[in-house]
Amino acid sequence: MTTNLPGGALKLADDLTISRMGYGAMQLAGPGVFGPPKDHDEAIAVLRTAVELGITHIDTSDFYGPVVTNELIKEALHPYAADLHIFTKVGARRGDDKSWIPSLDPEDLKAQVRQNLDHLGLDALDVVNLRAPGLEETTEISIAKEFTALAELQQEGLIKHLGLSNVSAAQLTEAQQIAPVVTVQNLYNLAQRNDDELVDRCAAEGIAYASFFPLGGFSPLQSDTLTTVATRLGATAQQVALAWLLQRSPTMVLIPGTSSVAHLHENVAAATLILPTDAVTELNTIGK
Repeated sequence: MTTNLPGGALKLADDLTISRMGYGAMQLAGPGVFGPPKDHDEAIAVLRTAVELGITHIDTSDFYGPVVTNELIKEALHPYAADLHIFTKVGARRGDDKSWIPSLDPEDLKAQVRQNLDHLGLDALDVVNLRAPGLEETTEISIAKEFTALAELQQEGLIKHLGLSNVSAAQLTEAQQIAPVVTVQNLYNLAQRNDDELVDRCAAEGIAYASFFPLGGFSPLQSDTLTTVATRLGATAQQVALAWLLQRSPTMVLIPGTSSVAHLHENVAAATLILPTDAVTELNTIGK
């Protein structure tokens, strides 16, 4: 495995080394993450360009589309390169009205894993993240039953590694008592930094922390400070926000999404942007 990867390489297990700059496939689906892409050929080009640029870490899920992004990934990249790792999520389904429906029954979680396998054309999934309930709730919710179901599929050889999404520190601890966790995927960016302690914990334990919505998601980051720093550095605000995340923690990985090849190139270029100390100090004020 080469170490000349966007953002550098991060080894999570003997058989799992990824580029810290990944690609999130969610935006390949249609409006509202539902239905086919607005430009099928561009979607295929984005996926192939991501791999050409050295990205070895693609984040997806059957509930993007639904199924649309997984089928695009299979069309564009199958058979997959040995160093390309597909991360997927289970724990929800989509309604015909584009709604997101939590679906955490253990048997349905297993069915979701098998459907992801089929739609991606794989015999085993590199990483499956359990998208957990709980962060929207006022009290902690156990995920032991749900995570155990995925651990059973890992024992069967259908899943190589396990991860978590949308979880608290307590839920991470609970899951680790069942099986090793290689990645946590939570909301975190310059302006939304409630997970500071969990980011540091993941770094200390060698767990990848994947920021979903690293650029703010459906409400893009807006900050005069960010704009000022970016202008001074001759970069875009989005590039600076991504570079800040990469410098925030040695186990931070990014999965910015785009349906544009040009925007993909811009995102990947952020992996080579080194922020000076004074810029980091200014940017740190945004989330205070």
